[in-house]
Amino acid sequence: MSRVLSLAEAVEQHVRDGDTVAMEGFTHLIPHAAAHEVIRQGRKRLTLVRMTPDLIYDQMIGMGCAEKAVFSWGGNPGVGSLHRFRDAVENGWPHPLAIEEHSHAAMANAYDAGAAGLPCAVLRGYVGADLPKVNSNIRSIVCPFTGEKLAAVPAIRPDVGIVHAQKADRAGNVMLEGIVGVQKEVVLASKRSIVTVEEIVDEFGQRSPNAVILPAWTIGCVVKVPGGAYPSYAFGYYKRDNAFYKAWDAIAKDRDGFRAWMKANVLDQGPEVFAAHARKMLQAAE
Repeated sequence: MSRVLSLAEAVEQHVRDGDTVAMEGFTHLIPHAAAHEVIRQGRKRLTLVRMTPDLIYDQMIGMGCAEKAVFSWGGNPGVGSLHRFRDAVENGWPHPLAIEEHSHAAMANAYDAGAAGLPCAVLRGYVGADLPKVNSNIRSIVCPFTGEKLAAVPAIRPDVGIVHAQKADRAGNVMLEGIVGVQKEVVLASKRSIVTVEEIVDEFGQRSPNAVILPAWTIGCVVKVPGGAYPSYAFGYYKRDNAFYKAWDAIAKDRDGFRAWMKANVLDQGPEVFAAHARKMLQAAE
């Protein structure tokens, strides 16, 4: 059964220097609060895995947490580049960053293979693409039944997977609904897992047809962090703060400005900041 911990306890117990860490959530339910706690605790030499590294990985890379990124698209959605990501790759600031780029389909299949305990994922993909020329982890195999040449990539088996969800019940089961990406697969593929949630309830009640329930036995720990996905959105709780994504471009462009913002808004703050954001967004939606 999963345990209910504080955010600081969860990160301290589950995220270690040198770990492979996957933080997933596709436009929705992105675990920003958990990423900030990893930064506050000063974790180093992480391999960061994410299908769409955006602001949270830009912040973690810029604060020196990462030595490698495994991803399938990187950018500030609807705005442009991730300046701290680019600075690390192009200039080695604050540390050099190795990159391993895949397609979305390959990443999704690799998580699925990891969740199933398989060593690799096999898919129809990369036909005519150049990524295999620069990524030695994209290989090909021949189907023993049909002779068809297929792409193969290593399974993703993170040391720790971190996702955000709407609700957990008091037994430790977790419910996600709305746009659901690969959160289920990340939790199942990871050796350890942290799930932050908007609230802990007695019963889940009415839910949408696409709701996903993660049973307690699949989860390492549950953490109540209202607003923990901000500035992304949580279906049924608060909207995406598009203005913040636009503002991040200027904040992240300059090293000194970035450091000052992180000190004021992450290093000197705690998870309670996200609860305040959630209240603000809920009030704005009413």
